[in-house]
Amino acid sequence: MRDGNLDGRPKSNSGRTPGARRPFSELALEWASREWRPAGTVVAVGLALLLTWHVVSGKHGLSVWQQKRVEDKQLRKEIEELEQENTRLRMRVERLKSDPDAIEREARDKLHYAKPGEVIYALPPEPKSQAQAAAK
Repeated sequence: MRDGNLDGRPKSNSGRTPGARRPFSELALEWASREWRPAGTVVAVGLALLLTWHVVSGKHGLSVWQQKRVEDKQLRKEIEELEQENTRLRMRVERLKSDPDAIEREARDKLHYAKPGEVIYALPPEPKSQAQAAAK
């Protein structure tokens, strides 16, 4: 019963005599059935690692997504600032269209217009070094 099955019969070697060489196909099948699980595990782990790398660092991975989020925030902030500036400029245009005092102020400041009898004195701009020293 040492070399046999539980019922006491000797193990069968597919009808072959003990010590006879088995065909290559049978040996290959036995090897494949014995080595399939570890080899499959290695392949599965390798594929999982490759997929993980691709998700993080690939063309559309997490790092690119994070960069796009930062860029999106910057662009949204810029759009908001431009919308505020547009609103401010629209209000200025409306004031210039309807308010005579605003038109006069603009003409005096930008075009150096004066009322009859007024004298305008143009002073040279201060050099930057003196302006910075005066500000301190």
